[in-house]
Amino acid sequence: MHPKLSIYFDGLCPLCSREISHYRKQQGSDQIRFVDITSTEFNPVEEGIDPVKVHKVLHVRTAAGELKTGVDSFIAIWEHLPSYHWLARLARTAPVKLLLTLGYQGFVVLRPLLPRRSRAQCESSPFCEMRSKP
Repeated sequence: MHPKLSIYFDGLCPLCSREISHYRKQQGSDQIRFVDITSTEFNPVEEGIDPVKVHKVLHVRTAAGELKTGVDSFIAIWEHLPSYHWLARLARTAPVKLLLTLGYQGFVVLRPLLPRRSRAQCESSPFCEMRSKP
């Protein structure tokens, strides 16, 4: 099976992980490849993804190979999950997309300050440079 969508997410971010856990329970998630970018098995070069940018904003790759980032990633996810089609349509409208983009940009600034899931997990991952200082 070839996934229709690949989501690249930060498995050490509690908020990010909760959201991904929610998406995994949705109808249509069986066609999604969930890739934890903090796993030692993740290779951004093999995935054709900027190794720095992927740790700053959410990335999604469509079945056609198109890479989407930020709010466009969320819209791609919502388009794929039947129960979120309405949200994808709404999010594509200019005023809503602008608000979502501004909100997401704020989250991107604050995310490195959020606590990580586990110090041990973070120390075993080569991708913890965004961890806030203790």
